Amino acid sequence: MRNQYQERSTVIRIIFLTVGLIFIVRLAFMQVFDGEYRRLADNQALRPITQYPGRGLIYDRNGELLVYNEAVYDLMVIPKMVKNLDTNLFCNVVGITRDEFLTRMKKAKKYSTYAASIFMKQVSKEEYGAWQNHLYKFHGFYVQQRTLRVYDKPIAAHVLGYVGEVNQSDLDNDKYYKQGDYIGKSGLEKSYEEVLRGIKGKHIMHVDVHNREIGHYMNGALDTMAIEGGNLYTTLDAELQEYAEGIMANKRGCIVAIEPATGEVLAMVSAPGYDPNLLVGRVRGKNYLKLDSDENKPMLNRALIGQYPPGSIFKVAQAMIALDLGVITPQTGFVCDKSLVGCHNHPSARSVQEAIKMSCNPYFYQVYRRIIQQGKYKNIYKDAQYGLTVWHDYMLRFGFGQKLPIDLPRGGMSSGNIPDTAFYNNKRWYGRDKWAFSTIYSNSIGQGEVTVVPLQMANLACIVANRGYYITPHLVRYFGPDSTKNEEYYEKHETGIKPAYFEIAVNGMYDVVHGAGGTAHKANIPDIDVCGKTGTAQNSGDDHSVFISFAPKNNPKIAVAVYVENARGGGGTWAAPIASLVIEKYIRGEVTRKDFERMYREAAPCQKIKKKK
Repeated sequence: MRNQYQERSTVIRIIFLTVGLIFIVRLAFMQVFDGEYRRLADNQALRPITQYPGRGLIYDRNGELLVYNEAVYDLMVIPKMVKNLDTNLFCNVVGITRDEFLTRMKKAKKYSTYAASIFMKQVSKEEYGAWQNHLYKFHGFYVQQRTLRVYDKPIAAHVLGYVGEVNQSDLDNDKYYKQGDYIGKSGLEKSYEEVLRGIKGKHIMHVDVHNREIGHYMNGALDTMAIEGGNLYTTLDAELQEYAEGIMANKRGCIVAIEPATGEVLAMVSAPGYDPNLLVGRVRGKNYLKLDSDENKPMLNRALIGQYPPGSIFKVAQAMIALDLGVITPQTGFVCDKSLVGCHNHPSARSVQEAIKMSCNPYFYQVYRRIIQQGKYKNIYKDAQYGLTVWHDYMLRFGFGQKLPIDLPRGGMSSGNIPDTAFYNNKRWYGRDKWAFSTIYSNSIGQGEVTVVPLQMANLACIVANRGYYITPHLVRYFGPDSTKNEEYYEKHETGIKPAYFEIAVNGMYDVVHGAGGTAHKANIPDIDVCGKTGTAQNSGDDHSVFISFAPKNNPKIAVAVYVENARGGGGTWAAPIASLVIEKYIRGEVTRKDFERMYREAAPCQKIKKKK
């Protein structure tokens, strides 16, 4: 009998031990291994809050602040913690409808029921101040502070760029970002993103049963501080940028101004433009769609992406190449034979300098023919292939036919087109042994298959101003607390052509503005030696007005390219006087020709864009 009781006792002990073991294992699993349980338990007591760093500030070359930050708040939600919510009260407090509430909660739950996500983004400090005292009533909701970009002046939108919420591609490419983070989307904001963004920190906060933060977990032992983003100190002259944008009001086109000795971009204007503050905050999406659908394309940076026929400004480069090859001399003259190619009325040019001043089309027809058909081969097609290859190589040294490595996103740039033998040998054009100079002579005067980007045009003016070389164009002088410089943007690029030949170009461009028979007298500024070259670029609508220039003639301080789209009258009528106003503003600090200034500021010469049916 005793053995029977002992057996029953053993069985009972085993049952209790087994049940106890099950509870212990289950508890251990929930506390140690079950991630969902741990997340839920932590969320009920602890709240990790990302500390977003202030984005780096952006200054102009004179220390004027261009871009700074303003505090805003994101309303965060952890769906699993939302309980006993008075939805009507919540909607009234934060200012949304019930349908908006349901839509946002659905999105948050889809992201995660346990992890925090943004319920309402970019709440202003005024909005947050109106309902922050009610927030403790809404379990599962809390705010997270961050910053919003503010542009002190409504200028340089295409250069500065804008910041937007990360997309899936951003998340896949860089693990630094989480959903709801912001990233530079264009301009300097994008190209210097890693400098500007700083480093995020994190605070672990204790939260009581009323959803109120009661202190830092472990007295902040696990907290990390955010590190502010680095500042950018740009090459832009804010005053000149603002002035140039004002001059281009009511017009389509662009202005690029560069300091020749350094390659520093003083102003970059694309018209029409827009106020960069339009792409900030909760109105960004609506404004973006409006700007993007505008037929005048205000978001397009014409200075970098516009590919235009260069017109007669191209003749300067043609002359330098021909002189260096020895196919002409400085004293070479050609008759202005209009049977070869059309031209305006002027005496025949007796030298390279006169040809540049008069912008003689037949002269540069003959120059280009000597470059392309050098007589190296008896076969005319083989000879043309040789000549075009030589010409193409020279043009690359001038920075044409390639994306100049300016410090803006490469995806927003064009390279223009300097056709090579492969281009013409393609059957879509002519095919091998089916082209020669007589087929491609339009290139001689900057028409035909040649296209350039306005930045390249300004760079050509720098090359002539420097007598044969250029420094990589750039927009940032230095960045960060250590005044870091990118050495790539201080590289000197030589054309390999003798400075003496460029003196001929300088004198010819001086005569364009100041000499009898010159084509750009409207670019003349009293007491400033302006050198320039006009261009008229033909296209399907009214011709484009083109002008490149630099000043003063000796020790130049500024080089300018102006392109005014569909502005009938040629380079001397519109682009040249606009360039002269920009030059005077920069060199003197003010424009003394007030009536002249008013006339071109108020003018609207561009042919209207025909609306598509």
